[in-house]
Amino acid sequence: MPHTAGGQLPDPRRVVTGPLDLAARVDEALAVQAVAFGLTDEEIGVRRHIVLRHMTSPGARALGATTEEGRLVGFIYGMPNDRSQWWSTVVEPYLRQQGNEDWLEDTFVITELHVHPAFQRRGIGRELITHLTDAATEPRSLLSALDFDSPARALYRRLGYRDLARRVQFPSAPQPYVVMGAWLPLARG
Repeated sequence: MPHTAGGQLPDPRRVVTGPLDLAARVDEALAVQAVAFGLTDEEIGVRRHIVLRHMTSPGARALGATTEEGRLVGFIYGMPNDRSQWWSTVVEPYLRQQGNEDWLEDTFVITELHVHPAFQRRGIGRELITHLTDAATEPRSLLSALDFDSPARALYRRLGYRDLARRVQFPSAPQPYVVMGAWLPLARG
């Protein structure tokens, strides 16, 4: 779907979403994430290695949102869950405590979803997440988000995600997260 400037806000018809070679464009993607999520240079360096490692995982897929000029303004990536990976090992006790440990099986995990603030609230995030999960062979999806009411959490709820575990503390993350899950395909509308 296309999504630049129509008045103050970018025109969503001037942005196109599609497959993204995330390994080749990792620095552009992390620049978007840094602005959208407020990352330091040190955090960007750490995440660069993580993203590159993730993209070698079986079933890992990425989509990007680019302007007509080819500027990356949003991206998403995910992969089938692997219980031996770091994220799963951190969230597993929280999910177990809530009786939701089974969500770690046969699930596609949204690892990152970020849209540049100048392009937010235009449907780009919704398009990225629905297209990525539509291609999943797993029957459900998991993601983690900061545990407070935000536009991202509201979007996830509208798509059918529900809270499975709250107050999840990731090492070195100052704020708690929530783990959310949804059956696929995601809700439309």
